[in-house]
Amino acid sequence: MTKAPASDRKAGMDALSDVLRVAHLTGGVFLHADFFAPWCMAARVGPEHCAPALGPASHLILYHYVVEGELRIRVDGDDGEGLVLGAGDVVLLPRNDLHLVGSDLTLPPVAGSDIIQPPKDGGLFSIHHGGSGKRTRMICGFLGSDCAADNPVISTLPSLLKLDAEQGGAAEWIRSTFQYAAEEVAAGRPGSETVLAKLSELLFVEAVRRYAQALPQGQTGWLAGLRDPHVARALALVHRDIARPWSVDDLSREVGLSRSALADRFIDLIGMPPMHYVASWRMQVATQKLRSTGASLAQVADLVGYGSEAAFSRAFKKTFGTAPATWRRSNR
Repeated sequence: MTKAPASDRKAGMDALSDVLRVAHLTGGVFLHADFFAPWCMAARVGPEHCAPALGPASHLILYHYVVEGELRIRVDGDDGEGLVLGAGDVVLLPRNDLHLVGSDLTLPPVAGSDIIQPPKDGGLFSIHHGGSGKRTRMICGFLGSDCAADNPVISTLPSLLKLDAEQGGAAEWIRSTFQYAAEEVAAGRPGSETVLAKLSELLFVEAVRRYAQALPQGQTGWLAGLRDPHVARALALVHRDIARPWSVDDLSREVGLSRSALADRFIDLIGMPPMHYVASWRMQVATQKLRSTGASLAQVADLVGYGSEAAFSRAFKKTFGTAPATWRRSNR
């Protein structure tokens, strides 16, 4: 597959930013932990750990940031030894899978819920656990999303997503700032949790960008579409102007492909024809607007490219099985 030129890659990354923006990510930090080798813990973050920042219905993305020491991590049920993390490394679990984390993953794991200590004076949850060996300190946080299940990026990410400490550029400044804030949290200084909450959102975006750039040839999925110059440009065009009355002819003419060639590339990489993707994306944007804004149905319809409120309502009901006004009342 031909590598996309720089201008199309930038446009594709703009589309990626748009997809993540509509996911409405909200970051937070909930746990400061001290472990001492040997140790092994089985964990999955629960909504109660994120309250009151997030409601119980939100999709949760978990992350661990290693402040000091080293650990291993593996999603429960996966083969292999998992990942090794050192100081400054971050790992994200986009689906909040049950996972093992520890100095030695062959040890019988203790349940995280059995050793976590409740916050004191409005601070963070905490863990102090293990033997008498090498110390590992970490900060654990979350990102909540209102609509991750159908998000074309979040739904196709791997179970573990690592951001290395040695990676330069944006990763370096995020890492160094995160390190400072984590040390402030560990020292019990107020206000640092807020800094970490916002940084965790940037952290996730940067990790996804780097994952997309490192995808191997032959990979399929929305992120792999950014590597194809024609699909990347088509995605960028749709995300830049969702209200335009797009047709396959319009898109194929804009990207310089025939109708059939563009359709084939979309099906191979994105998993659906171009116009199915346009319709699906319009519905995702519509649900985000209905949930988080006071825009009228007519305004939402116009924003996502429907000529009338009636046409929008028909398309919405066909997708979700309920009228947009009813959906809004249930999901605000």
